Amino acid sequence: MVLFYRKALFVCIVSAVYFDAATAFAVESPEAAPGVETPIFVQNGELDVDAAVAYFEDLYLSNSSIAEMEMTIVRPRRTHTMGMRAWTEGRDKSLVEIQSPPRDRGTATLKVDNNLWNYMPRIQRTVRVPPSMMLTSWMGSDFTNDDLVREASMVDDYDYETLGPSEDPKGWQVLFTAKPDMVGLWNKIELILNEDGAMPVKATYYDRRDRLARTLYWEDVRVFDGRKLPARMTLVPEDEEGNKTVLHYKDLQFNTDLPRDLFSLSRLERGE
Repeated sequence: MVLFYRKALFVCIVSAVYFDAATAFAVESPEAAPGVETPIFVQNGELDVDAAVAYFEDLYLSNSSIAEMEMTIVRPRRTHTMGMRAWTEGRDKSLVEIQSPPRDRGTATLKVDNNLWNYMPRIQRTVRVPPSMMLTSWMGSDFTNDDLVREASMVDDYDYETLGPSEDPKGWQVLFTAKPDMVGLWNKIELILNEDGAMPVKATYYDRRDRLARTLYWEDVRVFDGRKLPARMTLVPEDEEGNKTVLHYKDLQFNTDLPRDLFSLSRLERGE
């Protein structure tokens, strides 16, 4: 499913694997296939910020995709894990369906252009999500509807600049500042890319009052369908101690053939 990570959730998402957020960083798994290269956006000690941001914006994007993933919602007194499958077509069409546990199976979210619907199988009802609800929680997690459907664009909605090298973790720091006419929750976002400038490592989000609101960590770089990507993301809210949401990509296929009616309300209500 991009947050800000523009394709992350709907283009795929995540497993019940937890890690210490204070020490997390984008590390390549030993299972990552050899010979798959990522671009290098650092030349002569300088980050090509335009190229790096464009690559980051489209990191998980393709003409179409199918993803298997898990989302684990961690709270001080409980932990809830959902298995999910997601399909995307370009930037404007996406569908995510919960496959487990049984009580949530069939619950789904569909996005077509600027429209968003949730289907609840237990009451056999489809509800359209209004724009005013884009910044609310999705399925009780720390992610929002906007994180799922990628309403915001880092390139179109924010001005950005390089703040220079980062020491902890090692990499490059890029500051995104919301444009004056941007409607959204975040006033600024500080992103750290790895030392090559190609992989996200950490992002901190500041609200409209410039207060730290949440931190996102990327970890476990793996190869999916010939493309290197972080397989796990962990989102930690600043003001809710003990809360976090972990997303883990289990499988991801790019540029796949999809049924023509997949992104329709009729298909949403009867399941993929």
